[in-house]
Formats: sequence, structure tokens, C-alpha cells
Amino acid sequence: MTESESGGDTMMAAVLDVLPHGRPGDDRPQHQKEPLAYALDIDEFYIYELQLADKDADIAFGDRVDLTEFGRVTEVEFEDIPSGARSELDYAVEEVVEANEQRFVDFYNDAQPITLRLHQLNLLPGIGKKLRNTILDERKRKPFESFDDLEERVNGLHSPKETLVERILEELQDDDLKYRLFVRREEQSS
Repeated sequence: MTESESGGDTMMAAVLDVLPHGRPGDDRPQHQKEPLAYALDIDEFYIYELQLADKDADIAFGDRVDLTEFGRVTEVEFEDIPSGARSELDYAVEEVVEANEQRFVDFYNDAQPITLRLHQLNLLPGIGKKLRNTILDERKRKPFESFDDLEERVNGLHSPKETLVERILEELQDDDLKYRLFVRREEQSS
């Protein structure tokens, strides 16, 4: 669980899709199917399947929910989510990055080397050695304050927010990545 700014244990997530009649491929009679929702954890980008109770019937995609308020919450892989949730994932990740701009700008300010030859910044799409060095030089002069500041001060970095969104989506969709910057996996937490 993560600590919210209000001090309580919460796990905030963005709803990706709501299936009031359960999974489409479920062949059980309608009265036996449980209503479900899929949500993206805002802190660590896990994807969860939520079992909904009658009181949860009014949630919709785009809503922010506290995962601790649901009965059954199960982590699922990208390939296991329905197509509606997949199509909303890009928008949800972009909203999370926009809503937490300072957190992601700080990634550019705080990124560190992984090995002698590889830097965390190099894992972002479109950032090679030259652009990485420009970012590192600029952040030594003064930490970046916003995505606009990054774009203005780093010639060649045209969409710092979209670059992060693209990397997060790649990490969500590809289980075989050697290095992860944003999407935590169970094997990483051990």
C-alpha cells in the first residue's frame, strides 16, 4: 500500500473499463456473472481487476477510486485486460503523468546511471547519448521545473511528457524488459 498525502493507507487508481455484466467470454448465466472493473494504479502502474458490489455500480472509466475500498482486487497482466480497457490505457497513463507533472519532471532531474555505459535516461524513447548529455548538463545548471521548461532548455527533446508516456506503456505491455523505470513488478520488489 502507498501512503496518500492525507496520511491514510490508500491505493488510488484510474478506472479503465467497467463491465457491469462480467467478462464477455464468460459462458455462465447472467445472474452468476459478477460485475467487474479494470483500473490502473496511479503510483506503480499495476493493472487491477476489481470485483464490484452493487454500491460500486456508479463508477465509470476515468474515475479515480481507492482500491482498498473493493472486496476483491486482483493484479492482471496487460494481455488479460479487455479491449475497452486497453484502448483507455493510453489516455489514463497520459492523465496520470499530466496530473503528477512534478513527479515525472523530477525523474529527468534525478535519473541516475544504471551501469557504466547505460543511463536511466537512455531507456526513454528517442534519447541517445547526445540528448542525455544535454539533459544532464542542463539539470546541473538548474533543476527542471516543468515539461515546458525541459522542452525549452533541452534542444531536441520535443515531447518530454509523451516520451515518458511511451516508456510507461512499453513497460506495461512488455514483460521481458530488462530494466523498468516506472512499472514495478513483483520480482523487482523482492
